[in-house]
Amino acid sequence: MKNRGKTISKKDSKISRRDFIAGTGMAAMSFAVMRPGLVRGTEANSKLKLGLIGCGMRGNWIADLFVKHGGYEFVAAADYFQDRVEAFGEKFGVDKANCHSTLSGYKKLLEHDLDAVAIETPPYFHPEHAAAAVEAGVNTIVAKPVAVDVPGCHSIGESGKKATSKNVVLYVDFQTRTNAFYREAVKRVQYGDIGRFVCGEASFKCGDVWNTWNDVAHFLRDNPNDPETRLKAWGMDRKLSGSIVVEQSIHALDVAAWILDSDAIKAYGHGGRKHYKYGDIWDYFAVVFQYPKDVVLNFMAKQCDGGHFGAIGCRMYGLEGAIDTDYSGEVSIRGNNPYKGGSTGNLYPDGTSANIATFHEKITKGECSNTTVAPSVRSNLTSILGRDAAYRGGELTWDEMIKANEKIESDIVKDLKA
Repeated sequence: MKNRGKTISKKDSKISRRDFIAGTGMAAMSFAVMRPGLVRGTEANSKLKLGLIGCGMRGNWIADLFVKHGGYEFVAAADYFQDRVEAFGEKFGVDKANCHSTLSGYKKLLEHDLDAVAIETPPYFHPEHAAAAVEAGVNTIVAKPVAVDVPGCHSIGESGKKATSKNVVLYVDFQTRTNAFYREAVKRVQYGDIGRFVCGEASFKCGDVWNTWNDVAHFLRDNPNDPETRLKAWGMDRKLSGSIVVEQSIHALDVAAWILDSDAIKAYGHGGRKHYKYGDIWDYFAVVFQYPKDVVLNFMAKQCDGGHFGAIGCRMYGLEGAIDTDYSGEVSIRGNNPYKGGSTGNLYPDGTSANIATFHEKITKGECSNTTVAPSVRSNLTSILGRDAAYRGGELTWDEMIKANEKIESDIVKDLKA
């Protein structure tokens, strides 16, 4: 079943604040909890044929969520490593003939009769894989970040437009944007409940992610220059991952960009490496973003042990209040127009599951406006701006970044293709 084919101000509004909040709040809540089984009128009666590109740790993790949803059936898979894709095939019942390896394996995967594809490869490959999937007329869900450089972001933007013209879904998996409390709080802020923006802060403060969570250091310890080893440990490679700012801190910067609803003007940053022993990524950053109307956003990120207070957060302060968001905590508004909000719960799996359900709904309804693409490109460019300003050790403007249009080329990929 291939599917081919202004911020609101109080002054301009003609409805009451109470009516506005009630309406948007209910819409947010209903969107987040709608049963995917109702998308075809009564109960969904057939499964979408799904392919997975990227059978590593997160690929296997999200595959379980697709299966749990019940509206998908894995029929093909691709990964650079033959052992990984074969193990995935055995686990999820994919015919061995439909399991493809090498860097070009995704091309063979897209030759199969697919309704949809999930892209869970290192971010460096996302634009290439998404463009190929859309060109093939296959509905596509892609993990964040969508790219590691400006050309990649532009490519994703163009893929979004092409997908809409081809009546294909291109969907980006950001968990925070599925959460009812996030959605309601941001709506209220954009309505004007905290008044004129003054300043804000965003942060991603975690421990040793790539060793403690993903246990990749041992790959590089013995074979630091081997391209296949470096690909396995892609998170510790600046070019494949985009750095910790683009690959992970984008969660916090996406919320800031969502709230402010504008491009940054410039960024001034610094950072360095004091903890990680392998790879070439930095493990701490500090960046100041300047937004229109003299709004300043302070951002910091770190990945090292030694304790941390809060993890993935964003706060924006206005003349009449402040919005406080925490990926693993509470979302609320304080001030003249308070919003109690609530706990985000277990947002990582719950938000991903919600996106899987929404992706299924959009495919089965043929809703291909692809509204997640443009916001994802904006937050990705914001993250790149902060990263590049820090590596420069000074100031970089948005316009300079866009004009430079610097493309990142990985020597690992060149070596593997050779």
